Amino acid sequence: MNIRRVSFDHPDAVKLNDEVQAEYHERYGDGGDATVLEPGDFEPPRGVYFIAYDELERPVATGGWRSQDENGEGNEDGDAELKRMFVIKEMRGLGLARRMLAALEEDARAAGRRRMVLETGTEQPEAIALYTSSGYEPCTKFGYYRAYESSRCFAKPLSS
Repeated sequence: MNIRRVSFDHPDAVKLNDEVQAEYHERYGDGGDATVLEPGDFEPPRGVYFIAYDELERPVATGGWRSQDENGEGNEDGDAELKRMFVIKEMRGLGLARRMLAALEEDARAAGRRRMVLETGTEQPEAIALYTSSGYEPCTKFGYYRAYESSRCFAKPLSS
């Protein structure tokens, strides 16, 4: 697997984002994730967006982080918010999500972020299992879905 930094509006990122939105719709029965994301949110040094490519140069996994600071919505100064972690169905179970997560954590740490935070939902038990097994712990709810009962928020310090 080859992980590369790309823009959030790169054609491969758009393709995978469409796939993850379809999966959200399938799992939650709504129109997907309504969180507003802008390509500039993922531009260094305030964020990054990665795509993992397989040996045939197919995009198979994605993930990004964007800077968040105290904003009255549950974020703290120095937060890096994890967004759009996704692995295509035929590549799941091979450790790609864990490798992507590690790459994102390292990048956020190098950018001076102090804590990685994320929001997921109860209909994504495999995501919750990945995050909790990677050292993430429940935290104060934040962001667009903070008032939803199905929302689960997690955080992990990014100390060196």
